[in-house]
Amino acid sequence: MSRPLIIGHRGAPGYRPEHTRGSYELAIEMGVDAVEPDIVVSNDGILVIRHENELSTSTDVADHPEFAQRRTTKRIDGLDHVGWFAEDFTWDELATLRCRERIPGIRPGSASFDDREPPLRLRDLLALLDDHRARGREVIPVIEVKHASYFAECGHDMAALLDAELASTGWKRRRVVIESFELTILRRLRERGTHAELVFLLEAGGIPADQLTDPTSRSYTEWMTPEGLDVLAAHVDGISPDKTVILAPDAEGRATGPAPVVARAHERGLAVFTWTCRPENAFLLPPFRTGDLADYGDWRSEWAVLARAGLDGVFVDHADLGVEVFGTEPIGEGG
Repeated sequence: MSRPLIIGHRGAPGYRPEHTRGSYELAIEMGVDAVEPDIVVSNDGILVIRHENELSTSTDVADHPEFAQRRTTKRIDGLDHVGWFAEDFTWDELATLRCRERIPGIRPGSASFDDREPPLRLRDLLALLDDHRARGREVIPVIEVKHASYFAECGHDMAALLDAELASTGWKRRRVVIESFELTILRRLRERGTHAELVFLLEAGGIPADQLTDPTSRSYTEWMTPEGLDVLAAHVDGISPDKTVILAPDAEGRATGPAPVVARAHERGLAVFTWTCRPENAFLLPPFRTGDLADYGDWRSEWAVLARAGLDGVFVDHADLGVEVFGTEPIGEGG
């Protein structure tokens, strides 16, 4: 059986603050096939790599007195958020920040690298991948577009910005995967003719942010039914459900998967990725936990269920562990 694409989720954030150059370099060194940047946008239209547009959880922005007055409250995807937001800063201002571990209580080792590196632009990461390619190491970017509908309300066309960025950096005809929790942005990219594999991210529950005001919209769960998958097959190349969907826990939290959604999607020609493999107890199903939340639990047993699922891609925070579990077979053509 061929193995899935091993994707360094935000680089290697199990060991370095996410979305830093050091995090991406470490993931590549550890043997991933791809890396995943999340993109938001600055006030001057630069695509910036951050997990969220709110900056205080992953940078030192709160320590900059010159930016104190920019702390504000915004409603994003139906929820209120308080903090500092990328779209209120120019890129030159964002470049003065330094990145920090987002969950230091779980990952103190990564937090020991806080305040060393600035944020990256998408073009910076693509240039880094170009450098590795020149040395014979091909690594695929799996780009997640964050909050596309919200940014559209702010006047930023994420599809146009991303399409232009791929063209200007020489990535227009190379292998790129683009993903989002919103189907609208993926459809817009397809309509623009953007050369990329499009993957619809799926939560275990809830409704996509771009459909919150549509009474006829489908929930994420409904998108994973045979009828929902039939529709998706006409618009995207793959789906990426939360790993709990694939694990299919019963009432006691015991994994009963792999879930049938994987086979159903494959029947319709859709690739299937899953997110996110993490070894700490905080992120494992209860039967696989063995100690405090920050301790590693029985992650091998949980991930073994995913390894049997015939997935085309897996997102991992600890690149070396992902390669250990999922990298034992040749890679499949679709993953």
